[in-house]
Amino acid sequence: MNLVESLERQLQSNPEIPTLHVGDTVKVHVRIVEGSRERTQVFQGTIIRQRRGMANASFTVRRIASHGIGVERTFLSHSPRIEKVEVMRRAKVRRAKLYYLRDRRGKAARLKQLRK
Repeated sequence: MNLVESLERQLQSNPEIPTLHVGDTVKVHVRIVEGSRERTQVFQGTIIRQRRGMANASFTVRRIASHGIGVERTFLSHSPRIEKVEVMRRAKVRRAKLYYLRDRRGKAARLKQLRK
């Protein structure tokens, strides 16, 4: 068995992570270790960036915290710290990266919901 085969076996897709797209509003359940204790923290926001690749695939989620401060967090797709990802809603977008949402506030930052 060579290195590529062993890496592919380690990176088997996590069944708790659905297929994600830019513009999706997601809830990411992350395992947080504080000293000897461990807890789950939920980070809900919009996916503004997605990097594909085998081992270093990641996605960036942006949310608006209190007092209108934007918070972005990047998650590794194959990280064992991610318990599950829930897709709350999907949006129709025409860009691969939604960096323009950083400059928008309030209703101007809305995305059109994708209907099935």
